[in-house]
Amino acid sequence: MSARFRALKHRNFQLFVAGQLVSLIGTWMQTTAQLWLVYRLSIAAGLSPSAAAARLGIFGFANQIPMLVLASVGGYVGDRYSKHRGVITTQTVSMVLAFLLAGLTLTHVVQVWHLIAITLLVGIVNAFDVPIRQSFFVQMVGKEDLPNAIALNSSIFNGARVVGPAIAGFAIAKVGEGWCFALNGLSFLAVIFALMAMKIEPHVRNDSGESPLQSLLTGFRFAMNDRPIRSTLLLMSMLSLFGLQYSVFMPIFAEDILHSGARGLGFLMSAAGVGAVLGALQFAARTVYKGLAKWIAVMSLICSVCLLIFSQSKIFWLSIVVLFIVGFAATSQMAASNTTVQNRSPEQLRGRLMAVYATMFMGVQPIGALLAGGLAKRFGAPMTLAIFGGVCLVGSLLFAAWVLICVKPAQEAARANG
Repeated sequence: MSARFRALKHRNFQLFVAGQLVSLIGTWMQTTAQLWLVYRLSIAAGLSPSAAAARLGIFGFANQIPMLVLASVGGYVGDRYSKHRGVITTQTVSMVLAFLLAGLTLTHVVQVWHLIAITLLVGIVNAFDVPIRQSFFVQMVGKEDLPNAIALNSSIFNGARVVGPAIAGFAIAKVGEGWCFALNGLSFLAVIFALMAMKIEPHVRNDSGESPLQSLLTGFRFAMNDRPIRSTLLLMSMLSLFGLQYSVFMPIFAEDILHSGARGLGFLMSAAGVGAVLGALQFAARTVYKGLAKWIAVMSLICSVCLLIFSQSKIFWLSIVVLFIVGFAATSQMAASNTTVQNRSPEQLRGRLMAVYATMFMGVQPIGALLAGGLAKRFGAPMTLAIFGGVCLVGSLLFAAWVLICVKPAQEAARANG
């Protein structure tokens, strides 16, 4: 247990964990309520379920497209200015946007375009927050405990993913979506106060003289010239582009395929969250980080197969079990990928490399969401998700072949040479 939670010996990380746990529960409540509200308003406007699916795709696109465009600026800011102040700023702006969304919904004036516009603004904030926050970990725990901090942060994120959607499912049914947004706004106070209570070493400005675009290109060139980072990022990007789009279709599966309504939506999302928590904690228990490439390959294969099963399932309990495994495998793979990148990152390039990581992980999701919405309108959500799962399976097999042909022999040769 001490190995599993060793990053918590650092006071700053203790504060971060406490604040994040509260805030992220609110964030997942808002995410679930937004998806349901987009779907509900679309059906109320007379759209068919397939047309509503297309709107959900547009909603997902709006939320993630800023990451593709602006993550380089976020990494640039993170390397040049105080990461501590940067995270406080992004969390404060997110709180304001949550209260704005709550006000529009509780006054019954909210429309789908409001939801899309606000999620676009949230996406812009996240484009700065993610690379800055990811590169901020090393200031809280040091490089030795960094992999454990990454895994524990992932477990917190996904622990909130268990609780938040479940609460949201009941709250939507009882009091409506607006109160989910209001509670999310209040939850940001916890992480803001925690960040302000930290004792962080004074920031030493790192001015490379590069523009944000040059900064991203510097990080991208390093990543693409480092074969383990390149292969890991390409596989992660493929899973993000295709595999993780299952969450966009959750309202459709809950309502039209599994016939479980808003509460079923909460349980489906929570099942993936429970698996994700266990996957992150399992990775956090590691003290040796050799063999990550093999682990990434195995988790990716499991995730791909389970996505195919989920796409064709019409049994609620089977869908719950499969999503649990998807959550475990995807999160464990992401934690291993993040650790691979950060362990091989020079300190002066950490923010820029995390911008590349964020771009290839979250930045491609809007393209996948838009593609998912368009294909679902034509072929339906189950067939679209089956196609995406098949693409992920092919990519995972290619990565596994690379591990067997190149990585494993190289490791065996290194051990043989002492």
